[in-house]
Amino acid sequence: MTKVYQTEEITVRLLETKDETLLVKWLTDPEILQYYEGRDQPHDLELVRSHFYNQDDRASRCIVEHDGRPIGYIQFYELENEERAVYGYTDIDEDEVIYGTDQFIGETDCWNRGIGTRLVQSMIAYLIHERNARKIVMDPQAWNERALACYEKCGFRRIKRLPQHELHEGEMRDCWLMEYTP
Repeated sequence: MTKVYQTEEITVRLLETKDETLLVKWLTDPEILQYYEGRDQPHDLELVRSHFYNQDDRASRCIVEHDGRPIGYIQFYELENEERAVYGYTDIDEDEVIYGTDQFIGETDCWNRGIGTRLVQSMIAYLIHERNARKIVMDPQAWNERALACYEKCGFRRIKRLPQHELHEGEMRDCWLMEYTP
C-alpha cells in the first residue's frame, strides 16, 4: 500500500489492483452513479479497468479510507495547458502550479457526516504543502447543491459557470468552475 497522506481519520492511498472490485461495487450503485458518472454508465470490471487503471495521464488515482475502511475515491492532477485553456487560466504564468481534483464517497452510510468536508480539507492541505499548488480547482455539476455546499465550506469559490461542460445521463450538463486559492 502506497500512502499519499494520512490524517487522524482519513488515509488517501494510491489505487491498487485489488481496489477494482470496490470501484465496480460503487459504480454500479444507482445512488452513487446519480452524482458520479451517471446512472446510464454502470461500470463493470472492464470499464473500471479502462477508466481508472489503463490511463495514459499524470493523474494520481487514490482510494480514500476512513478509520481504515475504504469508503471512496479521489484523484488529483496538475492542470495541463488544455485544461488551463478550458478554465480560462491562459493569462497565468505556466510555472504557477494549479491542481484539479475529483472525488466521491462510495459508501452511502458515510454521506452527511462531514467526512467529505474533511477529505477535501485534507487534500487542500496536501496539495498546497506537499505539491506547492497555488490554486486548486474542481468542476462539479451545477445542480449538485450538496457538493457545491461542501466545497464552499472548504473555501472554494464559484468562479464561472461552464455551460454544457460534462456529459451526464445522456445530456450535456452545466458545471461550476470552483477555485481554492490559499
